[in-house]
Amino acid sequence: MSEYQYYEFVAIDRPLDAAQQAEVRSLSTRATITDTSFVNEYHWGDFKGDVDSLMERHYDAHLYVANWGTHRVMFRLPSSLLAPEVVDAYCVGNQVSAWTADEFVVLDFVNEDEAGDFDFDHDPDTLLSEIVGVRTELAAGDLRPLYLAWLAAYGVWERDEDAFDREADDDVEPPIPPGLGTLTAPQRALARFLRLDDDLLATAAEASPPLDTPTDDAEGLTAWVLGLPVTEKDRILERVVRGEATHVRMELLRRFRDDTTPRVPAPATRTVGELLDDAARRRADRERRLEAERAAEEAHRQRERALAFQRRLDELAREGDAAWSRVDALIDTRKPADYDAAVALLTDLRALAGRENTYDTFTSRAMALRATHARKPSLIERFDQAGI
Repeated sequence: MSEYQYYEFVAIDRPLDAAQQAEVRSLSTRATITDTSFVNEYHWGDFKGDVDSLMERHYDAHLYVANWGTHRVMFRLPSSLLAPEVVDAYCVGNQVSAWTADEFVVLDFVNEDEAGDFDFDHDPDTLLSEIVGVRTELAAGDLRPLYLAWLAAYGVWERDEDAFDREADDDVEPPIPPGLGTLTAPQRALARFLRLDDDLLATAAEASPPLDTPTDDAEGLTAWVLGLPVTEKDRILERVVRGEATHVRMELLRRFRDDTTPRVPAPATRTVGELLDDAARRRADRERRLEAERAAEEAHRQRERALAFQRRLDELAREGDAAWSRVDALIDTRKPADYDAAVALLTDLRALAGRENTYDTFTSRAMALRATHARKPSLIERFDQAGI
């Protein structure tokens, strides 16, 4: 198997300046580099740069795939928008990790599959654009992407029994975010990329409350902003002037929603073992239902075929000797396809004879046909194969 690796980095909040682009260019002469992106494919060799360092210093999102089964996606967010202590609850070994760098928190989601599947519906260069929206969702307070990464990490255990020690059965799931049953398009793309099993996700979603969409009422937002302390408003304006308008807006909306959204009781958490066992039962139930549906469909098709066959025999019965004349006409053409049609017609005539208890008559006429056309080996071979 030839080697393939794909690297993509994206700068979202702040483009790279000329010096930063030159620094990145020194790491790869073949990469496609702009002030907001870095893309390179490797069919031999490796990337010389330090991915973690690039994420800490320059980029806001990164995606990596290799044809030996590694999937990796990373995001960098201001820690003012996503608190590191919130992220810690969703970390799982090397599969879901996070660390702080200056004012940022860096998220790292990795999924390995030793089978080395590399079967995407489209090219790798479209994957990050489909997934990257979860960064904005995380910044807005939506923790579903973190939960999906946590769940996918333990989901590996269903494919690789050595992925975790048995004690991990008792690990307790982190806080369950609302809306797991109604994922956004970027969240669905993230789940696919991390190979999250549908049955495991459906099992986890059973305990997830419905998602209340924030309304961000204009009058309520205005009143809330007016109520902020003057000194805080001055600091906000200073940050806007320094070019942090996007971050400031997201922070304020987060705070407004946190202050005005009604609190709902947190759902009870489950252990990893309970989640995986429930998912296995769900999968088995679904497969049994599918098998029963397939069996019912096949039984229906068989009944339809049997009815069609009987209708065909009814027509042959009405034809009488004309059907045997058709057999003679087909044989006389000496064409292989017509030989096949003649044998098929004779097979139906044999079934009709069995139904009407006239098998002796059929046998006599079939023997006469064999005698008449004994010098046609291709036809006789077809008769032998059909048992005529």
